[in-house]
This record gives sequence, C-alpha cells and structure tokens, in this order.
Amino acid sequence: MKRILTVQDLSCLGRCSLTVALPILSAMGLEAVVLPTAVLSTHTQFQNFTFRDLTGDLPGIFEHWKREGFTFDTVYTGYLGSADQVDIVLSLFEHYKKSGAVLIADPAMGDGGKLYTGFDLAFVKKMAQVCAAADIILPNMTEASMMLGIDYRPDGYDESYIKDVLKRLCGLGARTAVLTGVTFHADELGVMAYDSQSDTFHAYFHERLPVSYHGTGDCFASCFAGALSRGQSLDEAIRLSSDYIVSCLKITMADPDRRTYGVNFEQALPMVLPQ
Repeated sequence: MKRILTVQDLSCLGRCSLTVALPILSAMGLEAVVLPTAVLSTHTQFQNFTFRDLTGDLPGIFEHWKREGFTFDTVYTGYLGSADQVDIVLSLFEHYKKSGAVLIADPAMGDGGKLYTGFDLAFVKKMAQVCAAADIILPNMTEASMMLGIDYRPDGYDESYIKDVLKRLCGLGARTAVLTGVTFHADELGVMAYDSQSDTFHAYFHERLPVSYHGTGDCFASCFAGALSRGQSLDEAIRLSSDYIVSCLKITMADPDRRTYGVNFEQALPMVLPQ
C-alpha cells in the first residue's frame, strides 16, 4: 500500500483540510499519514474561530519519523498555519525527496481575489518558496496571481493568457503546475495544467454550477494527490478530481438539509474507490 503524508490544518468543523483529506485518501486505497499544522474550531469562513498554532510540535514529530526511518511515496501540503512552518516544510521536502517522494503543494491561502484571514503578502512570498521546491503545484487563480505578482482576473482572459500563467508558475521551480478555476466560457469551469518536462498542456472542463462552497479546493487537491499516488496519469488525476468535485456539488445541491459551509463529499466517495 502506498503511503502519503499530508501536511495541513485540522479545522474541527467545516469539511475542509484534514477532515476531507483523510477520508478521501483512505478511500482511495492509500495509507494516509498526517502532520497537522494548526487546530481551528472551524474553517475561516466563520467569525471568531479559535486557532492553535502547532509550529512548535512539528520538528519533534519530523525528527521522530526520521529516527524510525519512515518514508513516504507522496508528500502533499495544504494550509500552513504560519510563515515559520515554511522552513519546516522545506526541510520535509528535502528529506523525503531523497527517498523518491513526489512533492505536491496546494498553496491554500486565498480565493476570490483575497487572502484568507491571517495571511499577508509576506506569507505569499513564503508560500512561493514551498511551490518552488515542489514537483507539482495546485494553485487557484487567486493564489497564482498573488505568487506571480499579477492582477487577479476571475474571467475575461483567453487560453494564451492561461498558458503564460502556467509557464510562469513552473518558472517558480515546480515541474508541473495545475491551475484550478479556469474559465473561457460563461457556462464552463475547469482545470488547465502544464508539464514543463514534456512541454505539454492539459485541460479538462465541465459545466459551471450555480453554487460555490468552501472546501472544494481541498477535496480536489486530496483526490488529485491520491490519484497520482496510486499511479494514475496527470490527465487521469485531473479528470477524476474534477468529476468528483462536480459530483460533490450536485449531491450537495440536491440535499434539502445541506450545510452551507462545505460539500457532501462523503456521499461521492464511491467514485474514487480503487477499481
């Protein structure tokens, strides 16, 4: 069984970060190991949430794993609780890359043209270091724009613009950039990627649904990281993750008792089970 380490926060309520990563990765047939960066009472959509920074605990956990000789097939990072955690993540990347781990970074720090609560432009620069050290990065349009220092454009661009953004993202250091939230037509939304090693672009689009829920990026990233970890290609990982999110959204929309703070990702898990 392949083993994947995911480094991100635990939002106790909210259907995001570790509360979606663990069940999705486990359902995909992987051994999921966690390194929690912070504990929040809820995710940041809510007001007055509690926040416990776990930066001081991370080095001891990492050192214990090194003493025990644990290795990982994939290291997948998400929400980091502080800028200080970047140096710890970079050490993790350096160490586990030596044993052949694939390094995947989701620079979870903003959406809709704005940073999440608690982050600033200094943090953006630190997160760009994580993306530079990763093999594969998964930014949305907001995160890509901020790391590249360009204006955020939610729409009104063409394919050549997105291809340029993807190449510039790989210019940070990653081999492959996967950009989510891409749209060329009002009724479509999707993903475009660029593999700098093979100099190839990849794209997958689906119908745009008239809803938006917190945590879909975490669900996408977890499914994508899981698919690659179990040997699926870049195209297969993009397609499965996109289809999974659409399924999550449709199930949530159809639920009369739905929560507005996340998607019913649990009910769509059968589609990611190993075939």
